[in-house]
Formats: sequence, structure tokens, C-alpha cells
Amino acid sequence: MKIFNTRLSTLSDTQKAQLVEQYQADDYLLLDFDTRQHSRFRAITVSGEAVGVDLPRTGVLKGNDVLINAAGELMQVIAKPQAVTKVTADDDFLLMKGAYHLGNRHVPLMFDHSFDQGNAGYALYFENDHVLAQMLENLGLHIESTSVPFEPETGAYQTGQGHAHGHSHSHSHSDSHSHKESHDHSHDESHSHGHQHSHSHHDASVGRSNDG
Repeated sequence: MKIFNTRLSTLSDTQKAQLVEQYQADDYLLLDFDTRQHSRFRAITVSGEAVGVDLPRTGVLKGNDVLINAAGELMQVIAKPQAVTKVTADDDFLLMKGAYHLGNRHVPLMFDHSFDQGNAGYALYFENDHVLAQMLENLGLHIESTSVPFEPETGAYQTGQGHAHGHSHSHSHSDSHSHKESHDHSHDESHSHGHQHSHSHHDASVGRSNDG
């Protein structure tokens, strides 16, 4: 079984061309967020080949990350669409309030900005949790279920190096706490977990288009 143990930060033209060929042959990994949080795991490519991933603990794998093994073989990671909760609001302030309450509970959040995200023009996404959804509805936010590739923000204390992943802090949430508990802890104190990380997505679609 092939073992991929290094994350590439830059790609040569030859490597980019190789990834295009592999994508056309379904030779890539389609992984959900829970799997991408781990540094060591076994996975099956879209074409059905079993491979292993054994990486240093340097953060969550992102969609379009590229791995390489000792033999120089490449493997691209694609973020798999998964069931999530989408949050929109009538104005930016209300959505910001919702983001604060979710962040105060250490919930991994993905942010999106486009013209179809309600009046505020923004949306939040988090892994499904009916307790959190009810809390947000009580605050006046709009909730709906959807399926998208889930790419939550990484920690603001990371260095913002895009996919180079040379981070000294790994806020990878690898403990996989699903927040299915009652959420009775109020967390009224103000932890400012600013999960704002610039997703530079260098060479973001070397083997695929970004629309999944």
C-alpha cells in the first residue's frame, strides 16, 4: 500500500500535469472534514485503491492539498461535500452575533460570501447540531440544511501561509468533539477565538475545478 507522508507547498508544471491526469483517472482522495483532521489514516481513492496517509501534525488537510510519497508519487485531496447547517441573516450584525456565539462554543465554522446568501451577503456553515441550530433560530438567524465541501477556518494564531502549512500552532480540532452534548455551559466569558485564516488556495484547482 502506498504511504503518503509529505505535504507539498509548491508544484512544478510537470506535477500539475500529472495531477490533471490522475484526476481524470479518479486517482485522488475525496475526504470529509472529520477524516481530514487526522494526520494518520487509511483511505480509498475514488478509483478504489487503498492508500495510507502518515503526516506530521501540522494542521487539517485542506481541499486541493497535494501529498507525495518517498517514490515521488502524488495524491491530491479533495474536500468531500457533506451534510452541514447553513446560517444566514437579515444583516451583518446579526450574523456576526451568531458567529460569536458559535465561536464561543469552539464550533468549527466555514464562512462564505456571495450574492445568494441572503440580505447580509454572507453565510456561516457548521457541522449539523440541532441544539446549536435552535440557539441560532432563537437569535433570529435563518437556518437550513445543505451539503457542501466543509472547509472551516483555521486558527488566527497560524501564520497564514495558505497551503504551505508551516504553522507552529495546530488548531486542528483533532479531538473531534461533535458538540452533540446539551451545550448548557454558557461560556459567558469572552474568549476571542478569532478563527480568521487566509485561504490562499495556491494552485487551487490543479487537478479539478473548485466547484467540486
